[in-house]
Amino acid sequence: MSDSSLSQQRHPAGDLPGVEREVVRGPVSVDTYAGPVHIEWDPDAAVTPLGHLAFFAHYLKVSGRFDALMADCPLAYTSPNAPKPRDVVGTAVLAILAGQWRYAHMTALRGDTVNPPLLGMTRVVSEDAVRRGLGRIPGPDGAAWLCGHLDETVHPILTEPWILDADTTIKPLYGHQEGAEVGYNPHKPGRPAHAYHTFSVAGVRLVLDVAVDAGNRHHAKHARPPLWALLARLPRSHWPALVRGDRDWGSEPTMAGCEQAGVDYLFKLRMTRGVRKMIEKSTDGPPLSRGRLRRTPARAGRAARAGCG
Repeated sequence: MSDSSLSQQRHPAGDLPGVEREVVRGPVSVDTYAGPVHIEWDPDAAVTPLGHLAFFAHYLKVSGRFDALMADCPLAYTSPNAPKPRDVVGTAVLAILAGQWRYAHMTALRGDTVNPPLLGMTRVVSEDAVRRGLGRIPGPDGAAWLCGHLDETVHPILTEPWILDADTTIKPLYGHQEGAEVGYNPHKPGRPAHAYHTFSVAGVRLVLDVAVDAGNRHHAKHARPPLWALLARLPRSHWPALVRGDRDWGSEPTMAGCEQAGVDYLFKLRMTRGVRKMIEKSTDGPPLSRGRLRRTPARAGRAARAGCG
């Protein structure tokens, strides 16, 4: 075979343009709470974790999301010397955007005088002010406040058919934290942990809600109330076409609740003795061996609803 034929059979090189060639070198104007901000790219400058904040501030102002978040914020102070609620919440937002996950990390933002005005803040408050401020918000009021605004951001895409995935993640804990209990922990047996009951949109990794529970409350029965609360918050037209879960969700109360609510589901079932007998009776087949079985809802008969529909 000649070299020319080999060159023709090779996979052609990709024609996607390089990233750097598509970068806008000129100034870009964005509208923030501090007024229009002109941004220029400097490829030789050091990378900053908050370089993108101006664009996010533009989104928050144009969409009205940050103003709406502060409009019904349950945080309130009576002392004239207390910080402004916008500064407290804004400091937490800045810390999250900077990739920080502990209160102590907020100290690195105290000297920032450029980014706070972009969110309409007067200053960056201390970590203690943020901790005390968030601690003043009652738990139910804070959850309703944040969940309401989160739901508003995802409602437009939930009009399309989608699947709700329900799953539980075990988060090992070190030190003394509220709700740290010893329970099922496959990675760190005997280590106190939290159980994160997560409800997300399948395929796009969009988390709709997370219920944080003690480590010994990892079973799906403890996640049923948050699931029903999530569905109750959503309009019926925004409900999922299917609810999926692992074998912890394949219990009679969970499946009966889904059927009463009128939502389809797909759960795994343990191949227990009762399940095997019902399948053998309905199919008139040979005895089944132990294993796992997926169960889908059926409206025709108790035996079909048990997993053989």
